[in-house]
Amino acid sequence: MSGQVPVASSRSPLFVLVAGETSGDNLGAQLIEALRARVPNARFAGIAGPRMIAAGCETWDQAERLAVMGLFEIVPHLPQLLAIRRRLLARVLSERPDVYIGVDAKEFNLRLVPRIKSAGIRTVQYVSPQIWAWRQWRVRTIGEAVDLVLCLLPFEKQFYDAHAVPAVFVGHPLADSVPLHLDGAEARTQLGLLRDARYVALLPGSRSGEVARLAPDFAKTVSWLTSRRPDLHFVAALATPSARTLFERALAAAGMQDRVVLVDGRAQEVIAASEAVLVASGTATLEALLVKRPMVVAYRLGAFTSFLFKRLKLFKAPFFAQPNLLAGRQVVPEFLNDQVRAEVLGPSLLEQLERADRDQLVQTFTAIHETLRRNASARAAEAILALVTSGRRTARGE
Repeated sequence: MSGQVPVASSRSPLFVLVAGETSGDNLGAQLIEALRARVPNARFAGIAGPRMIAAGCETWDQAERLAVMGLFEIVPHLPQLLAIRRRLLARVLSERPDVYIGVDAKEFNLRLVPRIKSAGIRTVQYVSPQIWAWRQWRVRTIGEAVDLVLCLLPFEKQFYDAHAVPAVFVGHPLADSVPLHLDGAEARTQLGLLRDARYVALLPGSRSGEVARLAPDFAKTVSWLTSRRPDLHFVAALATPSARTLFERALAAAGMQDRVVLVDGRAQEVIAASEAVLVASGTATLEALLVKRPMVVAYRLGAFTSFLFKRLKLFKAPFFAQPNLLAGRQVVPEFLNDQVRAEVLGPSLLEQLERADRDQLVQTFTAIHETLRRNASARAAEAILALVTSGRRTARGE
């Protein structure tokens, strides 16, 4: 399918998108652009971040208000989230869009879509929850709640196929946007860094909760490395103003505030400027993979979530870091909870800086990059429009 797609309707087609946090906002913005290229008279509305708004999405609420993570960490935010959900559901049922698209924000969207689908509105989840890793029983409820899952990673579609849930592997938009090769010296110049120095990049996450849990250990790791390798330099990419504030406080507490260059956003350039990366588990690990840099992946769960993971043995996947999952083996070190401390992270980063198989790692990352490079936003838009068109034919009894 290519070019403009006719979506027959007595009004301009309405696509409702509901995104949470930065990664969802980026995905949503690119999807809006791809859909508009095919349906120029379409209208877009929903819960959006700044990039989706800039792409022309009418704002019903702010995406950052959904950026809450964890089983128990969500509890203090429940009244606000429930109020947002009630308003959104009423608006969706009133406006009756051609399709409701959950863009990431999986916990929020997947609790809402059964009501929307039961009202006869097509539903799509763009970005699968990690059901292949934990709470696998949810695949049945997801299959009942949504008409289509759009998968960013190839093994996700394989999981849904095994459970007869309609899914399409579209590739990852990040893989489309990141060049196959980025020059480190050029990136350092663009960031105003020392062109010939050796840098370690620090990416402590985008959500305030994860940054608060990781920032002290990241800062102590800078101190540990500085005491042993004073020749190293450090640069941090901070996703939001609140993340920057939290990280600044952690650096000051460790006495490292003068050792780290802080950059607002520009994660791709920060990673490219470095020789190794200390990164919070999540989308940033994929970005480090695509830039082809060795990394150490760290994550701390909230206390109650961590307790449940240990007690109930909820986690089923062999790894939690995306590079390891995509490679099918451990290619970068990953550390969770109590393992996340300077005396563990520091030596591991030194190993990544000096790893003898760096060329092989780059080859592995390049192969994954090429697998994920599928023009994802276009493929997602075409899958959504095919679903909408088939739904209209079914409604007419064709």
